[in-house]
Amino acid sequence: MTDTPAPRTCLACGTDDQQSPLIRLDYLGRAFWICPQHLPVLIHDPARLVGTLPGAERLRPADHHD
Repeated sequence: MTDTPAPRTCLACGTDDQQSPLIRLDYLGRAFWICPQHLPVLIHDPARLVGTLPGAERLRPADHHD
């Protein structure tokens, strides 16, 4: 049985690499992809990725020092 690579789609919106550039995330021994539009979600509100990114509920938002 061969491991099939995960599709290259944004974990937040499903956009593929034909529609938008994607940024690869290596997390928990797996590869995930996110588009530039949703990178701020990962940084500032990772709880919104619960259900699409395993362990997202444990991620803390970035501290703001404005």
